[in-house]
Amino acid sequence: MSRILARIATFAILVVAALAIAAPFLWIFRGAFSASDAELYKLPPTFSPGNLTAGNFGKVTDQVPYFRFFVNSLIVSTTITAAQIITCATAAYAFARLKFRGKNVLFAVVIGSLMIPIQVTIVPLFLVMSKLELTNTLWALILPGIFSGFGIFLLRQHFLALPAELEEAARIDGAGHLRTFVRVILPLSGPSIATLGILCFTYWWNDLLLPLVMISDTDRQTLPVGLVLLAGRFSTGSLGTIAAGIAMAIVPVLIVFIAAQRYIVQSIASSGLKL
Repeated sequence: MSRILARIATFAILVVAALAIAAPFLWIFRGAFSASDAELYKLPPTFSPGNLTAGNFGKVTDQVPYFRFFVNSLIVSTTITAAQIITCATAAYAFARLKFRGKNVLFAVVIGSLMIPIQVTIVPLFLVMSKLELTNTLWALILPGIFSGFGIFLLRQHFLALPAELEEAARIDGAGHLRTFVRVILPLSGPSIATLGILCFTYWWNDLLLPLVMISDTDRQTLPVGLVLLAGRFSTGSLGTIAAGIAMAIVPVLIVFIAAQRYIVQSIASSGLKL
């Protein structure tokens, strides 16, 4: 009986937590279809489906070049995500499996980089990009993000958890480090790589500081800056229009998460490993 009550209490807590997390998103999507901003100022907020309209989405594209912002964010986020998966996976394999002089010192430097916020390095980073004449281009946003200390740490811990016997068997079959990495390690690392991809894509999709500093032309800005422009200089923009812009910006992140989540389940089932 006590076990049943514990399960019911756990389920109730999870339902309440899920509703609390989902409520802001539901309010945003409700506001995106709201016919009047007055409904969005009500306290407590309402989620009733009355007075709905799709006109707010048309207002978004009328006020700002939203799809240009969308494409720029998509280019930056996908490029950085692909680059980080490559660089972090190879570096993590080297730190996890290879033996070379200074490995622990280099890894300590990588971990130490996690304690340095981007606000500290934004000025020297801007000066470097200015010297390279890359400011006001998407490369100024892509190049600083192709390496990640967190990504290296995440994948290194996963590689260390993989059985060493798999690599020994590959080595007996004549496989070198590159072939072992591609044919053995990567196929078993789908969950961690998918997790890194989700986190990386979400972070750079939502990044606001770097585009504000590096980009001056409106047509080359990314989506977070576009949402700020949509809100207006003194946040006087229509709440329904802003909610419509946010709703459209959320959709790609949801698609990436759902797709990667499905891949995580398939990878765990196919690998036979308890990760």
